[in-house]
Amino acid sequence: MIDIATAILAIKSDAQMTIDNEDVNKIIWHDGNPTSITKDQIITKQAELQTVYDNKKYQRDRAEEYPSIKDQLDDIYHNGIDGWKATIKVTKDKYPKE
Repeated sequence: MIDIATAILAIKSDAQMTIDNEDVNKIIWHDGNPTSITKDQIITKQAELQTVYDNKKYQRDRAEEYPSIKDQLDDIYHNGIDGWKATIKVTKDKYPKE
């Protein structure tokens, strides 16, 4: 879950705040909240960021499964670019873009 601070900083990158127990009703603004960020704006931004994060799950799954760069370079050396593409395609097919 995208936390409240991340959502606030996406709205205003230099915001200064403390958040008690991830509760949007318990934000202490250390900069006086000069832009008057509302709770609704925070919740909306949090949902937007969560959607972006969720939509990129395939990227995180692929990154965990791809061979290391060292192994990929070795694959290219021994099997050429076409061999390397075949190796990578297995992971791409297992975790397709949605």
